[in-house]
Amino acid sequence: MKKFRFLDWKVYKDSQILFSDVLVITNKIPRQYKYDLGSQIIRSSFSIILNISEGSDKTSEKELNRFLDISLGSAYETLAAAHTFYKNDIILKKDFDVLYRRISEICDQLGGFKKRVMDTSKC
Repeated sequence: MKKFRFLDWKVYKDSQILFSDVLVITNKIPRQYKYDLGSQIIRSSFSIILNISEGSDKTSEKELNRFLDISLGSAYETLAAAHTFYKNDIILKKDFDVLYRRISEICDQLGGFKKRVMDTSKC
């Protein structure tokens, strides 16, 4: 197995871009929300990256899928935070739309990745 194989995965690279987007957007939110709310969405988006990378080192497909599931949950958490920010006028619609599109793509990739891993394990 290739060392640090996650560095080549599109879903990992796209998750890095999402994290950068989250950092830019949280820098725009009002000061009173930056610490509590801003740090939560930063942590959840970072969790996507970390779980993809941690799962990549697992030797069984079942273990890898568990970490991909956790990444997927973190993506949903990130979207829920972004949606709540938007609904409460903390971020602009255009910023929410950027995060929504990026998270949707990542969720599709994670779902497809999980399916491929499961198909491979049946062989």
